[in-house]
Amino acid sequence: MGDRERNKKRLLELLQATGTGNAQCADCGAADPDWASYTLGIFICLNCSGVHRNFPDISKVKSLRLDFWDDSIVEFMIHNGNLRVKAKYEARVPAFYYIPQADDCLVLKEQWIRAKYERQEFMVDGKTLSPPGNREGFLWKRGRDKAQFLRRRFVFLAREGLLKYYTKEEGKGPKAVIHIKDLNATFQTEKIGNPHGLQITYRTEGHLRNLFVYHESGKEIVDWFNALRAARLQYLKMAFPELPESEQREPFKKRWFALDPQERRLLYYKNPLDAYEQGEVFLGSNEQGYEVCEDLPKGIRGNRWKVGLTIITPERRFIFTCPSEKEQREWLESFRDVLSRPLTPLNLLRPISSKSNSCFNLVVEGTGHTDPCGDRTGNLSVKSTAL
Repeated sequence: MGDRERNKKRLLELLQATGTGNAQCADCGAADPDWASYTLGIFICLNCSGVHRNFPDISKVKSLRLDFWDDSIVEFMIHNGNLRVKAKYEARVPAFYYIPQADDCLVLKEQWIRAKYERQEFMVDGKTLSPPGNREGFLWKRGRDKAQFLRRRFVFLAREGLLKYYTKEEGKGPKAVIHIKDLNATFQTEKIGNPHGLQITYRTEGHLRNLFVYHESGKEIVDWFNALRAARLQYLKMAFPELPESEQREPFKKRWFALDPQERRLLYYKNPLDAYEQGEVFLGSNEQGYEVCEDLPKGIRGNRWKVGLTIITPERRFIFTCPSEKEQREWLESFRDVLSRPLTPLNLLRPISSKSNSCFNLVVEGTGHTDPCGDRTGNLSVKSTAL
């Protein structure tokens, strides 16, 4: 066997080695990465390797299968690996900072990668990263009645938990004042038609309102996003002091769930025969920003069941675990069917707000079935997260 094939075999074995974390992309968690940064010593996916190519003075990448690897570089990869390098570059990631997942948009991945390796914001011996605090600047906001984007001044007061934006006229008050408790922000790049597109959703007079904004700088728009997350986390700590610091410590609780596809309601009960539900989640449509994702977010593990799914709403996400892949597929199919259908006039008449707006930590575990009426019921374990 020549050096090329021998080293390729060593790398592929290293990719699956236990205790290394190499089987998932070091930056976004995607499974089975096919690339590596041979100057940092990490295994990464194709998408993240494209970001690394933008700063070759720090990171140089190779394909595990297509490029030639000499002995010294393979030894360097063996000595490092994903978990060791992450321990160095992710030593102090703040709780508010959003760590992107494999299916997140490019701007989140790019700024996460640059923050880690280029700016070195999270290293133990690096500069202390303080909470973002107040922000002020111009963002391009989509006009309410027209498709064009208009330059608007946004002001965020972290201590007060208020986001304001102003029209171009000088000397007038803010067009809107939004409290952080009523606000959520998600990147919707395809929907907005801009790679830095951010959707800000807030509740006003019993209705949900969306603002669609972007900034030319990827760093600037992600900084705005994380500033809102930091303030939202601080608000939740004050409003719900009993909540744990991180999602991973939140308990998974077994609940009985019933999906009513006609009313688009996901009801949950403590026991299957309870007369009244403990709460409900209204399921809008994909067009409104509702979606269901296969599997669990990076860093989340169920108590017993390891397969699951995530429902994302404009206000928070709900994380479920299931006892088997079969159950996971059946629940995914049911949720996707509901979310793919547009809302009817009757759906629009019902209030969007429901008991799902209260903070609760659940995990959906258990079996389910579909009854003749099309409803789906069963045990699940669920966890919900804001922003």
